[in-house]
Amino acid sequence: MIAIRLPLFAVLAWPLDLGSFVTQHQSTNFRAAANRTADTLSVPPLFVNQSSLPHTVEVTITAAPTRLSLVPGSTTEVYAYNGRIPGPTLDVHEGDKLIVHFRNELPEPSTIHWHGIHLPASQDGSPLDPVAAGATHDYVFTIKAGTSGTYWYHPHLHRRTGYQIAKGLFGAFVVRAPDDPLPASLPDRVLILTDNRFGPDGSLDFPDPRSIEGQIDEENGREGNVVFVNGQVMPKITIRSGEVQRWRVINASAARIYRLAIPGQTLLHVGDDGGLFERPVEAKEILLANSERVELLVRGTAPPGTRTTLQTLPYDRYAPQTRPKDWNVTRDLLSLQYADAKPVAPIALPVGLRHIPVLDTANATATRVMSLGQGFINGRIMDMSRVDVSARIGATEIWQIENLVGMDHPFHLHGFHFQVLDRNGVPEPYRSWKDVVNVPKHETVRFIVHYEDFPGKWMFHCHILDHEDMGMMGILELN
Repeated sequence: MIAIRLPLFAVLAWPLDLGSFVTQHQSTNFRAAANRTADTLSVPPLFVNQSSLPHTVEVTITAAPTRLSLVPGSTTEVYAYNGRIPGPTLDVHEGDKLIVHFRNELPEPSTIHWHGIHLPASQDGSPLDPVAAGATHDYVFTIKAGTSGTYWYHPHLHRRTGYQIAKGLFGAFVVRAPDDPLPASLPDRVLILTDNRFGPDGSLDFPDPRSIEGQIDEENGREGNVVFVNGQVMPKITIRSGEVQRWRVINASAARIYRLAIPGQTLLHVGDDGGLFERPVEAKEILLANSERVELLVRGTAPPGTRTTLQTLPYDRYAPQTRPKDWNVTRDLLSLQYADAKPVAPIALPVGLRHIPVLDTANATATRVMSLGQGFINGRIMDMSRVDVSARIGATEIWQIENLVGMDHPFHLHGFHFQVLDRNGVPEPYRSWKDVVNVPKHETVRFIVHYEDFPGKWMFHCHILDHEDMGMMGILELN
């Protein structure tokens, strides 16, 4: 999975809106200039590195109950990492050794799962390795070369993942490359998208599983009527005309799929789960299933003083009988406000981002078929003592994910990145590294994966958290 990046810079030469592919020259000081002081977007703090050793990052993460104001006029009993929602951001470099001292001060067991990170199975924070209430545990692993990208961390306790994430346990994890081809001067923003549901007193709304509302949550996955960006409702980002910003967007919602767009504007899609693409891709909109991540370049193409929004457009992921009435409503996620300052001068961006080696289907040693039912994979529910798939280290396999039912299922494989081959037989238009792929209703997706190292037991599951918690999950064992 080591990726070799292209060293040369060039002016992007596309037939669409050439000027929109360039950004201004700006100093690090400019990134903190006055035109961004009007931002209301909350920026989660970075963890403080406790280590003085080179290439070593040592942090402490405490999960504990607390009360926070999530909606105006009330406080809510929540779980939080280091006292805040989202938790602090882990910001590390390829090659760093990461030491995490986890203190579980919750009234129940938990784990920390490092979603999308390539690491030993013993450090994955899977349901197989719970940390008891009141206990501590150290996660220790090294960030592998070629894995720069945007990830996140969250609990992964069997049958309680959805509850603990809804209570507030999630945070961003950014891995940086030593030779990132995108200019370091670009404002680099992390946007964590979540939703939640509240009672009249501000308490979190978890319906009785036996109620109609509880059964709908079990079918659809729990969606909230309040949508947050970094724990805020409708925050504001400022941008300057001519400027380009790098947005790392994480879908940490339990079930909601976001169809991202900025009205009248083309986004530059430069990466997803496992980091940057080989070259940028123009997109009017981007579908972001729960637990997926995307990296975007957002360009200031409008005149000074313009105001627009980042929106999520309607997307029908639902079974018809439990589709919510407001599924076809466009929602504003954040406000994008152009500064009154004059436009900035552009510079060129790289035409190539990095090389992604091809996983050759001719080297595949097996094809796995995973049939997704409503709460089942291959007709089974999760058994913590059962191994569902066995394979050897060094093997390359094709996984065929077949969705048999009338709603979407996002499929996540722990520990390894894969390349999507095709969707319903149509080849994927470009290569990328993925750890989640959305499988729409009654459709089939194939991907190829190589198990280069790290023996042990690995989870695969639907990432609609209610489905995962009721057993839509299996175990892959590598020897």
